Amino acid sequence: MTHHAPVKYDDLLAAYEWVSSSPDDSEAFVSRVTGDVHWSSSTMALDEELPEDIEDESIYVAVPNKHDLNLGKNLALTFAEEQLGDSYQAVANFFRQRGAYGRFKDLLERKGSLEAWYDYEAKATELALREWAAEEGLLIAEGSGLNAG
Repeated sequence: MTHHAPVKYDDLLAAYEWVSSSPDDSEAFVSRVTGDVHWSSSTMALDEELPEDIEDESIYVAVPNKHDLNLGKNLALTFAEEQLGDSYQAVANFFRQRGAYGRFKDLLERKGSLEAWYDYEAKATELALREWAAEEGLLIAEGSGLNAG
């Protein structure tokens, strides 16, 4: 079996945040060979050109966004159910219309739960990214990520 270079968790997280921030316009790819991340945007010029063989899935894998990993609305609803039982219905109602995250974060701030949400979201993101990487056969460089706390 060919040995693949590991990708740094921080690089993978940055790529995930990049594609999640604008899923229709931004892409990122991890090289299975080098562990390097390659960035792409349809709306802004980037310093790097994508490799010509970027479509070769045996060499590159597209980094998922938060919706691909089910880390959007469903994660917020799960958090609300686990941590804000009395406000779950209000949170569910937020997500039936535009501007849901703003209202959700306002509620969290009023309840003193904003930091707890950020921690919950970060841990869920790390777990999902590590599971995704394992499914794709990517190694994650040791010593990176959130598992220190």
